[in-house]
Amino acid sequence: MYTPKFTITTSIAQALMRIEAHKQAISDLPITPDVLLHLRETARLATTHYSTAIEGNDLEEVEVKKVIQGSSNIQGKERDTAEVKGYYAALQRVERLAGKKYPTEKDIQTIHALVIGGGRNQVKPTLYRTEQNVIKDSRSGTIVYLPPEEKDVPQLMEDLVLWIKSSLYEQIPLPLRAGIAHYQYVTIHPYLDGNGRTARLLTTLIAHQGGYDLKGIFSVEEYYVQSLQQYYDALSLGLSHNYYFGRHEADITPWLEYFCAGMAESFDKIHRQAQKAAKAGQQDFSPILRDLDPRQRKVLSLFVHSTRITTREIATCLNISTRAASAWCQKWVNDGFLRIMNPAKRNRSYALGKQYESLVVYS
Repeated sequence: MYTPKFTITTSIAQALMRIEAHKQAISDLPITPDVLLHLRETARLATTHYSTAIEGNDLEEVEVKKVIQGSSNIQGKERDTAEVKGYYAALQRVERLAGKKYPTEKDIQTIHALVIGGGRNQVKPTLYRTEQNVIKDSRSGTIVYLPPEEKDVPQLMEDLVLWIKSSLYEQIPLPLRAGIAHYQYVTIHPYLDGNGRTARLLTTLIAHQGGYDLKGIFSVEEYYVQSLQQYYDALSLGLSHNYYFGRHEADITPWLEYFCAGMAESFDKIHRQAQKAAKAGQQDFSPILRDLDPRQRKVLSLFVHSTRITTREIATCLNISTRAASAWCQKWVNDGFLRIMNPAKRNRSYALGKQYESLVVYS
Protein backbone atom coordinates (compact mmCIF):
# COMPACT_ATOMS: atom_id res chain seq x y z
CA MET A 1 0.00 0.00 0.00
CA TYR A 2 1.15 3.53 -0.75
CA THR A 3 2.55 5.29 2.34
CA PRO A 4 3.28 9.04 1.97
CA LYS A 5 6.31 10.56 3.68
CA PHE A 6 5.84 14.02 5.18
CA THR A 7 6.24 16.13 8.31
CA ILE A 8 3.67 18.54 9.72
CA THR A 9 5.79 21.67 9.87
CA THR A 10 4.92 24.95 11.57
CA SER A 11 3.72 26.45 8.27
CA ILE A 12 1.47 23.45 7.59
CA ALA A 13 0.04 23.58 11.13
CA GLN A 14 -0.68 27.30 10.79
CA ALA A 15 -2.36 26.77 7.42
CA LEU A 16 -4.50 23.96 8.85
CA MET A 17 -5.69 26.25 11.66
CA ARG A 18 -6.61 28.97 9.16
CA ILE A 19 -8.50 26.45 7.04
CA GLU A 20 -10.48 25.20 10.06
CA ALA A 21 -11.33 28.72 11.18
CA HIS A 22 -12.66 29.73 7.77
CA LYS A 23 -14.55 26.44 7.37
CA GLN A 24 -16.38 26.97 10.66
CA ALA A 25 -17.08 30.63 9.95
CA ILE A 26 -18.58 29.84 6.54
CA SER A 27 -20.67 27.06 8.06
CA ASP A 28 -22.18 29.55 10.52
CA LEU A 29 -23.05 32.19 7.92
CA PRO A 30 -26.82 32.65 7.38
CA ILE A 31 -26.83 32.34 3.58
CA THR A 32 -30.24 31.96 1.95
CA PRO A 33 -30.73 29.21 -0.67
CA ASP A 34 -30.99 31.51 -3.68
CA VAL A 35 -27.79 33.34 -2.68
CA LEU A 36 -26.06 30.03 -2.03
CA LEU A 37 -27.10 28.74 -5.45
CA HIS A 38 -25.48 31.80 -7.05
CA LEU A 39 -22.28 31.30 -5.04
CA ARG A 40 -22.09 27.64 -6.04
CA GLU A 41 -22.48 28.41 -9.73
CA THR A 42 -19.86 31.14 -9.46
CA ALA A 43 -17.49 28.62 -7.85
CA ARG A 44 -18.14 26.06 -10.61
CA LEU A 45 -17.41 28.69 -13.24
CA ALA A 46 -14.16 29.75 -11.55
CA THR A 47 -13.01 26.17 -11.00
CA THR A 48 -13.68 25.23 -14.62
CA HIS A 49 -12.06 28.38 -16.02
CA TYR A 50 -8.89 28.24 -13.93
CA SER A 51 -8.34 24.47 -14.03
CA THR A 52 -8.58 24.36 -17.84
CA ALA A 53 -6.48 27.55 -18.10
CA ILE A 54 -3.66 25.76 -16.27
CA GLU A 55 -3.54 23.31 -19.17
CA GLY A 56 -3.39 26.10 -21.76
CA ASN A 57 -7.08 26.67 -22.47
CA ASP A 58 -7.47 30.12 -24.10
CA LEU A 59 -11.13 30.82 -23.33
CA GLU A 60 -11.81 33.96 -21.32
CA GLU A 61 -14.00 33.64 -18.23
CA VAL A 62 -16.98 35.22 -20.03
CA GLU A 63 -16.57 32.65 -22.85
CA VAL A 64 -16.39 29.80 -20.33
CA LYS A 65 -19.67 31.05 -18.84
CA LYS A 66 -21.34 31.04 -22.27
CA VAL A 67 -20.17 27.48 -22.93
CA ILE A 68 -21.43 26.28 -19.54
CA GLN A 69 -24.78 27.96 -20.10
CA GLY A 70 -25.27 25.97 -23.28
CA SER A 71 -23.69 27.93 -26.10
CA SER A 72 -22.41 25.98 -29.06
CA ASN A 73 -18.71 25.80 -29.84
CA ILE A 74 -16.96 29.15 -29.96
CA GLN A 75 -15.71 29.59 -33.52
CA GLY A 76 -12.04 28.84 -33.89
CA LYS A 77 -11.84 27.49 -30.34
CA GLU A 78 -13.58 24.14 -30.69
CA ARG A 79 -10.95 22.24 -28.72
CA ASP A 80 -11.02 24.75 -25.86
CA THR A 81 -14.82 24.59 -25.84
CA ALA A 82 -14.75 20.78 -25.62
CA GLU A 83 -12.27 20.95 -22.73
CA VAL A 84 -14.55 23.30 -20.78
CA LYS A 85 -17.61 21.14 -21.42
CA GLY A 86 -15.70 18.05 -20.37
CA TYR A 87 -14.39 19.59 -17.17
CA TYR A 88 -17.80 20.96 -16.20
CA ALA A 89 -19.43 17.56 -16.78
CA ALA A 90 -16.74 15.95 -14.60
CA LEU A 91 -17.27 18.59 -11.90
CA GLN A 92 -21.00 17.82 -11.85
CA ARG A 93 -20.18 14.12 -11.42
CA VAL A 94 -17.85 15.00 -8.53
CA GLU A 95 -20.73 16.80 -6.80
CA ARG A 96 -22.95 13.74 -7.25
CA LEU A 97 -20.25 11.52 -5.73
CA ALA A 98 -19.93 13.76 -2.66
CA GLY A 99 -22.24 11.56 -0.58
CA LYS A 100 -19.87 8.58 -0.78
CA LYS A 101 -17.24 8.06 1.90
CA TYR A 102 -14.33 7.47 -0.49
CA PRO A 103 -13.63 7.69 -4.22
CA THR A 104 -13.21 4.31 -5.86
CA GLU A 105 -10.82 3.52 -8.67
CA LYS A 106 -13.81 3.37 -11.04
CA ASP A 107 -14.96 6.81 -9.84
CA ILE A 108 -11.56 8.29 -10.68
CA GLN A 109 -11.52 6.59 -14.09
CA THR A 110 -15.01 7.91 -14.83
CA ILE A 111 -14.05 11.45 -13.81
CA HIS A 112 -11.14 11.23 -16.25
CA ALA A 113 -13.44 9.92 -18.99
CA LEU A 114 -15.70 12.93 -18.51
CA VAL A 115 -12.73 15.33 -18.49
CA ILE A 116 -11.65 14.20 -21.95
CA GLY A 117 -15.17 13.45 -23.20
CA GLY A 118 -16.02 16.92 -24.49
CA GLY A 119 -19.18 17.26 -22.41
CA ARG A 120 -20.71 13.82 -22.92
CA ASN A 121 -22.45 12.67 -19.72
CA GLN A 122 -22.57 8.99 -20.66
CA VAL A 123 -19.03 7.65 -20.67
CA LYS A 124 -17.19 4.46 -19.79
CA PRO A 125 -14.34 4.57 -17.23
CA THR A 126 -11.12 5.04 -19.18
CA LEU A 127 -8.43 2.36 -19.12
CA TYR A 128 -4.95 3.35 -18.02
CA ARG A 129 -2.28 4.15 -20.57
CA THR A 130 -0.53 1.30 -22.37
CA GLU A 131 2.58 3.22 -23.37
CA GLN A 132 5.18 5.45 -21.76
CA ASN A 133 4.36 9.15 -21.58
CA VAL A 134 6.85 11.97 -21.25
CA ILE A 135 6.25 15.53 -20.04
CA LYS A 136 8.44 18.06 -21.84
CA ASP A 137 9.02 21.77 -21.56
CA SER A 138 7.01 23.27 -24.43
CA ARG A 139 9.72 25.86 -25.14
CA SER A 140 13.00 23.96 -24.78
CA GLY A 141 11.77 20.43 -25.49
CA THR A 142 13.70 19.09 -22.50
CA ILE A 143 12.17 16.33 -20.39
CA VAL A 144 10.47 17.74 -17.29
CA TYR A 145 9.13 14.46 -15.95
CA LEU A 146 9.31 10.80 -16.93
CA PRO A 147 6.39 9.02 -15.18
CA PRO A 148 6.42 5.35 -14.14
CA GLU A 149 6.29 2.71 -16.85
CA GLU A 150 2.85 1.70 -18.06
CA LYS A 151 3.17 -1.79 -16.56
CA ASP A 152 3.40 -0.28 -13.06
CA VAL A 153 0.42 2.08 -13.37
CA PRO A 154 -2.44 -0.32 -12.43
CA GLN A 155 -0.72 -1.39 -9.21
CA LEU A 156 0.20 2.17 -8.28
CA MET A 157 -3.39 3.34 -8.75
CA GLU A 158 -4.70 0.38 -6.76
CA ASP A 159 -2.26 1.25 -3.97
CA LEU A 160 -3.39 4.88 -3.98
CA VAL A 161 -7.06 3.93 -3.62
CA LEU A 162 -6.23 1.39 -0.90
CA TRP A 163 -4.44 4.15 1.02
CA ILE A 164 -7.50 6.41 0.64
CA LYS A 165 -9.60 3.66 2.27
CA SER A 166 -7.07 2.91 5.03
CA SER A 167 -7.14 3.77 8.73
CA LEU A 168 -3.97 5.81 8.21
CA TYR A 169 -5.87 8.05 5.78
CA GLU A 170 -8.54 8.70 8.42
CA GLN A 171 -5.91 9.85 10.93
CA ILE A 172 -4.59 12.62 8.66
CA PRO A 173 -6.29 16.07 8.54
CA LEU A 174 -8.42 16.31 5.44
CA PRO A 175 -6.48 19.09 3.70
CA LEU A 176 -3.39 16.86 3.85
CA ARG A 177 -5.36 13.90 2.46
CA ALA A 178 -6.44 16.00 -0.51
CA GLY A 179 -2.91 17.31 -1.09
CA ILE A 180 -1.33 13.85 -0.88
CA ALA A 181 -3.88 12.36 -3.30
CA HIS A 182 -3.30 15.24 -5.73
CA TYR A 183 0.47 14.75 -5.63
CA GLN A 184 0.41 10.97 -5.98
CA TYR A 185 -2.10 10.98 -8.84
CA VAL A 186 0.01 13.47 -10.84
CA THR A 187 3.11 11.45 -9.99
CA ILE A 188 1.57 8.25 -11.38
CA HIS A 189 0.28 10.12 -14.45
CA PRO A 190 -1.97 7.20 -15.40
CA TYR A 191 -3.11 8.67 -18.74
CA LEU A 192 -1.57 10.30 -21.76
CA ASP A 193 -3.80 13.37 -21.34
CA GLY A 194 -6.07 14.93 -18.72
CA ASN A 195 -4.00 14.00 -15.65
CA GLY A 196 -3.71 17.51 -14.17
CA ARG A 197 -7.42 18.26 -14.51
CA THR A 198 -8.36 14.89 -13.02
CA ALA A 199 -5.95 15.38 -10.10
CA ARG A 200 -7.56 18.72 -9.25
CA LEU A 201 -11.04 17.20 -9.50
CA LEU A 202 -9.92 14.39 -7.19
CA THR A 203 -8.85 17.09 -4.72
CA THR A 204 -12.31 18.66 -4.97
CA LEU A 205 -14.02 15.29 -4.51
CA ILE A 206 -12.03 14.50 -1.37
CA ALA A 207 -12.86 17.96 0.00
CA HIS A 208 -16.57 17.38 -0.65
CA GLN A 209 -16.56 13.89 0.84
CA GLY A 210 -14.74 15.09 3.94
CA GLY A 211 -17.06 18.02 4.65
CA TYR A 212 -14.68 20.71 3.38
CA ASP A 213 -16.81 21.79 0.43
CA LEU A 214 -17.76 25.08 2.17
CA LYS A 215 -21.48 24.67 1.44
CA GLY A 216 -20.62 23.61 -2.11
CA ILE A 217 -18.54 26.69 -2.97
CA PHE A 218 -15.08 25.08 -2.77
CA SER A 219 -12.59 26.37 -5.33
CA VAL A 220 -8.80 26.49 -5.13
CA GLU A 221 -7.64 26.53 -8.76
CA GLU A 222 -7.21 30.31 -8.97
CA TYR A 223 -4.37 30.03 -6.45
CA TYR A 224 -2.43 27.75 -8.82
CA VAL A 225 -3.00 30.04 -11.80
CA GLN A 226 -1.52 33.03 -9.97
CA SER A 227 1.91 31.43 -10.28
CA LEU A 228 1.95 28.35 -12.46
CA GLN A 229 5.69 27.92 -12.17
CA GLN A 230 5.42 27.79 -8.40
CA TYR A 231 2.69 25.13 -8.75
CA TYR A 232 4.89 23.00 -11.02
CA ASP A 233 7.99 23.57 -8.88
CA ALA A 234 6.12 22.47 -5.76
CA LEU A 235 5.00 19.29 -7.50
CA SER A 236 8.48 18.48 -8.79
CA LEU A 237 10.11 18.86 -5.34
CA GLY A 238 13.38 19.60 -7.13
CA LEU A 239 13.96 15.89 -7.73
CA SER A 240 15.22 13.99 -10.77
CA HIS A 241 12.81 14.04 -13.70
CA ASN A 242 12.73 10.21 -13.61
CA TYR A 243 10.04 8.68 -11.37
CA TYR A 244 12.31 5.81 -10.34
CA PHE A 245 15.18 8.07 -9.28
CA GLY A 246 13.74 9.28 -5.99
CA ARG A 247 10.29 10.65 -6.68
CA HIS A 248 8.48 7.39 -5.85
CA GLU A 249 9.80 7.53 -2.27
CA ALA A 250 10.19 11.29 -1.79
CA ASP A 251 9.38 13.34 1.29
CA ILE A 252 6.49 15.50 0.03
CA THR A 253 6.49 18.05 2.88
CA PRO A 254 7.39 20.98 0.55
CA TRP A 255 4.42 20.18 -1.70
CA LEU A 256 2.06 19.96 1.29
CA GLU A 257 3.31 23.32 2.60
CA TYR A 258 2.46 24.87 -0.77
CA PHE A 259 -0.87 23.03 -1.05
CA CYS A 260 -2.11 23.89 2.45
CA ALA A 261 -1.08 27.53 2.07
CA GLY A 262 -3.10 27.67 -1.14
CA MET A 263 -6.11 26.03 0.43
CA ALA A 264 -5.97 28.47 3.37
CA GLU A 265 -5.73 31.46 1.02
CA SER A 266 -8.62 30.16 -1.09
CA PHE A 267 -10.78 29.54 1.99
CA ASP A 268 -10.06 33.09 3.14
CA LYS A 269 -11.24 34.48 -0.19
CA ILE A 270 -14.35 32.28 -0.23
CA HIS A 271 -15.12 33.35 3.34
CA ARG A 272 -14.99 37.02 2.36
CA GLN A 273 -17.21 36.40 -0.69
CA ALA A 274 -19.72 34.46 1.41
CA GLN A 275 -19.77 37.20 4.07
CA LYS A 276 -20.51 39.80 1.43
CA ALA A 277 -23.25 37.64 -0.10
CA ALA A 278 -24.82 36.95 3.29
CA LYS A 279 -24.80 40.65 4.13
CA ALA A 280 -26.52 41.50 0.86
CA GLY A 281 -29.01 38.66 1.36
CA GLN A 282 -31.90 38.20 3.72
CA GLN A 283 -30.15 38.14 7.08
CA ASP A 284 -33.43 38.50 8.98
CA PHE A 285 -34.00 34.81 8.33
CA SER A 286 -30.77 33.64 9.99
CA PRO A 287 -32.45 32.11 13.10
CA ILE A 288 -34.64 29.92 10.86
CA LEU A 289 -31.72 28.87 8.68
CA ARG A 290 -29.56 27.94 11.67
CA ASP A 291 -32.29 25.58 12.91
CA LEU A 292 -32.10 23.56 9.69
CA ASP A 293 -29.80 20.56 9.42
CA PRO A 294 -27.39 20.16 6.42
CA ARG A 295 -29.85 17.94 4.53
CA GLN A 296 -32.64 20.46 4.83
CA ARG A 297 -30.37 23.25 3.65
CA LYS A 298 -29.51 21.25 0.54
CA VAL A 299 -33.16 20.51 -0.16
CA LEU A 300 -33.98 24.21 0.17
CA SER A 301 -31.88 24.90 -2.93
CA LEU A 302 -34.28 22.76 -4.99
CA PHE A 303 -37.07 25.22 -4.27
CA VAL A 304 -35.22 28.10 -5.95
CA HIS A 305 -36.47 26.91 -9.34
CA SER A 306 -39.76 25.24 -8.39
CA THR A 307 -42.47 25.55 -5.75
CA ARG A 308 -42.91 21.77 -5.75
CA ILE A 309 -40.36 18.98 -5.70
CA THR A 310 -40.59 15.18 -5.78
CA THR A 311 -39.13 12.44 -3.63
CA ARG A 312 -36.89 11.40 -6.52
CA GLU A 313 -35.46 14.93 -6.82
CA ILE A 314 -34.72 14.95 -3.10
CA ALA A 315 -33.03 11.54 -3.36
CA THR A 316 -30.82 12.80 -6.20
CA CYS A 317 -29.98 16.00 -4.35
CA LEU A 318 -28.92 14.10 -1.19
CA ASN A 319 -27.34 11.19 -3.07
CA ILE A 320 -29.50 8.65 -1.19
CA SER A 321 -32.06 6.02 -2.19
CA THR A 322 -35.67 6.95 -2.93
CA ARG A 323 -36.76 4.89 0.07
CA ALA A 324 -34.42 6.81 2.38
CA ALA A 325 -35.62 10.10 0.88
CA SER A 326 -39.24 9.09 1.55
CA ALA A 327 -38.41 8.48 5.19
CA TRP A 328 -36.79 11.91 5.52
CA CYS A 329 -39.74 13.55 3.75
CA GLN A 330 -42.18 11.96 6.20
CA LYS A 331 -40.14 13.27 9.13
CA TRP A 332 -39.96 16.74 7.60
CA VAL A 333 -43.70 16.79 6.98
CA ASN A 334 -44.25 15.96 10.66
CA ASP A 335 -41.81 18.75 11.61
CA GLY A 336 -43.52 21.30 9.35
CA PHE A 337 -40.53 21.74 7.04
CA LEU A 338 -42.45 20.24 4.08
CA ARG A 339 -46.10 20.01 3.03
CA ILE A 340 -47.52 17.18 0.91
CA MET A 341 -49.04 18.60 -2.29
CA ASN A 342 -49.70 15.42 -4.27
CA PRO A 343 -50.35 12.45 -1.94
CA ALA A 344 -50.14 9.82 -4.70
CA LYS A 345 -47.42 7.36 -3.72
CA ARG A 346 -45.79 7.25 -7.17
CA ASN A 347 -45.85 10.97 -7.92
CA ARG A 348 -45.79 12.42 -4.45
CA SER A 349 -44.65 16.03 -4.41
CA TYR A 350 -43.90 18.52 -1.68
CA ALA A 351 -43.93 22.24 -1.05
CA LEU A 352 -42.09 24.11 1.68
CA GLY A 353 -43.83 24.58 5.01
CA LYS A 354 -45.40 28.01 5.34
CA GLN A 355 -42.81 29.35 7.79
CA TYR A 356 -39.97 28.44 5.40
CA GLU A 357 -41.40 29.85 2.16
CA SER A 358 -39.92 33.29 2.80
CA LEU A 359 -36.42 31.81 2.67
CA VAL A 360 -36.60 31.29 -1.09
CA VAL A 361 -36.93 33.72 -3.95
CA TYR A 362 -38.42 31.62 -6.77
CA SER A 363 -36.93 32.05 -10.22
